[in-house]
Amino acid sequence: MKPAPFEYSRPATLDEACALIAADPEARLISGGQTLVPMMAMRLARPTRLIDIARLAELRGIREDGETIVFGAATRQVEAERSALVAAKLPLLAAALPWVGHAPTRARGTIGGSIANADPAAEIPLVLVTLEGSVGVREGSERHDVPARELFIGPMTTALPAAGCIVEARFPVWRDSRIGVGFHEVSARKSDFAYVSAAAQIALDGAGRCARLAVGIGGATPVPTRLDALETALVGKTPTTENVRAAVATVVGDLEMIRDGHASESYRRRVAAGLAERAIMDAAAAAAASKGGRA
Repeated sequence: MKPAPFEYSRPATLDEACALIAADPEARLISGGQTLVPMMAMRLARPTRLIDIARLAELRGIREDGETIVFGAATRQVEAERSALVAAKLPLLAAALPWVGHAPTRARGTIGGSIANADPAAEIPLVLVTLEGSVGVREGSERHDVPARELFIGPMTTALPAAGCIVEARFPVWRDSRIGVGFHEVSARKSDFAYVSAAAQIALDGAGRCARLAVGIGGATPVPTRLDALETALVGKTPTTENVRAAVATVVGDLEMIRDGHASESYRRRVAAGLAERAIMDAAAAAAASKGGRA
């Protein structure tokens, strides 16, 4: 099939792009186009106008800003995957990025596009929620920040206003001295959308006890979900298999799971518990083996 007819605009500035999207409620922003274009080809999306923001310099780049790493919304996923700054300061995102689609789609797909699409199985939104990041949003001439846990409200649905445009994503940096991460997912084939994924980042104290913990589940739940109760259950304890397994079983047992043609609720719950446990234990092992902090 071919897309329904549409107009095409390539604004020269972000201000121009915001004016175009505000003027037409049926218009859509496009940057990488790795999801929108196939949806248009199948007539699942029929925008009246595409507003191409891929070449806006205002929306590109990766930089450190205080306690966060900031990504322009139109930054390519492959740029993040190859970034020395991401590898050094955001090890959880670095671990997740190779699981995002395939190499050709990462070469075109953008950080902001993945977040705005809000697929429950997407890895970048999962890491953003797990680390308690946020996005910067422009609506007309106004700009405001939205915490990641408030952004995703359902499958493929966000709290963004109709004329809103994500301009940047902020991922917090942990400065603890002994940090480790773990990331796992299950899918039909590698790089396909995940049925279940789990991300974990842990900081250990000098005695090997959990000083800080962040764990998130994706794919299995309607939105990427940070398991705050695991931090409460495990901080101050040594992350042994027994401790972690008991805490994960209790927390995951209370989650709402997706049921679809790919997997049942019970399957996703069982796999989510197993992957979360594995991610935490991998993170703990990496933290125990680490030799210093992240300046």
